[in-house]
Amino acid sequence: MSAIIIAIDGHSSTGKSTMAKALAKELNYIYVDTGAMYRAVTLYALRKSYVSSSKINIEAIKSCLVDVKISFSKVVLGQSFVLLNGEKVEDEIRNMEVSNLVSTVSAIEEVRAFLVQQQQGFGKQKAVVMDGRDIGSVVFPDAELKIFMTASEQVRAQRRFDELTAKGMSVSFEEVLENIKVRDYKDSTRKVAPLIKTADALVLDNSELSPEEQLQWVLNKVQDLTE
Repeated sequence: MSAIIIAIDGHSSTGKSTMAKALAKELNYIYVDTGAMYRAVTLYALRKSYVSSSKINIEAIKSCLVDVKISFSKVVLGQSFVLLNGEKVEDEIRNMEVSNLVSTVSAIEEVRAFLVQQQQGFGKQKAVVMDGRDIGSVVFPDAELKIFMTASEQVRAQRRFDELTAKGMSVSFEEVLENIKVRDYKDSTRKVAPLIKTADALVLDNSELSPEEQLQWVLNKVQDLTE
């Protein structure tokens, strides 16, 4: 089986990371969660008070990028963790404060250029699964397999709500749903690398599919390309 690059794009809370991790494990590929990278930069800026719900210091964020080191742990038992300057921040980057600010920070052109360069480095040897918003359109426009994942707003909000409450976070369903709607709008309308479905991407609507059914669907597409 020949190694390929698999680009998984789509709306927030469609399970892109879960799918990509399972796929990478099944294929013995490298997995890169680009959304976590943008969240890590957002968390760093938040800790430095460069961004909040009421302000953003774009110049400060641009200047601090040289101090941001992002890495990933290996996928073990279906889990992979993002490290910010060596610190495990997987749970902290998923909280609502970061979720409400990540689209704003990721719209900064210099932030995207900084992270895209790192992301492209991961794919030099192929055999990589990468998920995000602009993987098939910007990071790897020549990827052999492009998947665009989507689901209804209500389904995505319920999944996200269940995930957060399971971690003990105090949020309302309405708050999560509003966050989903706002992020969809910001991701799709930003000037730099907006979320789009490329013409050669295969659409996977997983509103009514189990994780196992989704994984098999993608594995069938991989098999078609590599055998």
